Amino acid sequence: MRFVIVTGMSGAGKTTALKMLEDMGYFCVDNLPIPLLPGFASMLDAPETEMKKAALGLDVRGGQDFSGLESNLKELDEKGVKYEILFLDASDDVLVKRYKETRRQHPLSGSGRVDTGIAKEREKIAFLKMRATYILDTSKMLTRELRLELEKIFVDGQSFCNLFITVMSFGFKYGIPQDADLVFDVRFLPNPYYIENLREKTGNDPEVQDYVMENDKGRIFLEKLRDLMEFLIPNYILEGKNQLVIAIGCTGGKHRSVTLANALYKILESEESYGVRIEHRDIGKDSITKKK
Repeated sequence: MRFVIVTGMSGAGKTTALKMLEDMGYFCVDNLPIPLLPGFASMLDAPETEMKKAALGLDVRGGQDFSGLESNLKELDEKGVKYEILFLDASDDVLVKRYKETRRQHPLSGSGRVDTGIAKEREKIAFLKMRATYILDTSKMLTRELRLELEKIFVDGQSFCNLFITVMSFGFKYGIPQDADLVFDVRFLPNPYYIENLREKTGNDPEVQDYVMENDKGRIFLEKLRDLMEFLIPNYILEGKNQLVIAIGCTGGKHRSVTLANALYKILESEESYGVRIEHRDIGKDSITKKK
C-alpha cells in the first residue's frame, strides 16, 4: 500500500497534483477533515483493503485547524503506518499573482490582503514542510513539468531530490532576473549580432551555436561552468535548497546567452537526482522592439 498526503501552500497546485495522481491510478480524497485522518489511514492499512495506492489532500480551506494534525501524524508513526508527504510550494509573489488571476480570496486572508493570508498559512503549515518527503516548488513549473516530476516519483519510482533547477538565458538590457540565484555574464564572447547572416537567428540555431562555441573562450567557459555546477549542486542539495535559478546573460538575450544556457541544460538534464528546465526569457524581444 502506498499512502501519500498531498499538502502545501494554497495556490501552489495541490488540486492539480491530486488530479494527476488520480490519472496515475491513485484513489484520491481531497480536503478530508483532519480528525478523520487516523481512521482513513487505518482503513487503508487494513489487510483486506483493495486499494493499493491512495492520496489524501490536506490544506487550510474551510478553516481547517492544523493544530491536531501533528499529533495525528505522530500517532500514525507509532502505529507503524507508512505514509509519504508531498509538499507543494511556490514563492509569495507567484501565489499572489495566481490569486489575482483567478480573482479568488485566500482562505486565511478574510477581508484583508492576499499576502497576509499567505503569511498566516506559511506559519500554520511550516511543520508539514519540515516533515515532507518531497518538496516541489511550482513557481516556474509548467503543468506538464509537474506531471513529469510526479510520474518520476510515484510511477517510475526514481530516486528524488527536492532541488529543481531553472537554467535561464536573458538580456542585460532588459534587466537581471529578480529571482536569479546565480548570474553569469557571457558578453565577453564574440557577438553573432555583428554577423549579417546570423543577426536574425538565435542561440537555438546550429549556425549561431557553432559560431559562439568555435572559439576557446566559449568552450573553456562551459567547462569551468560544468565544474562549478558539479561542486555547487550537491552542496545546495545538502543545504536543503529546493529551487535554483541559474541565469546566463548577454546583451540582448538572443544569441550568446541562449547558446550557453542550452549547453548547460544538456549537461544538467542527464542527472536524475534533481529536476531541470530551460527558459529563454528575452529571446524574442529584439524583434518585438524593432517592430514597434
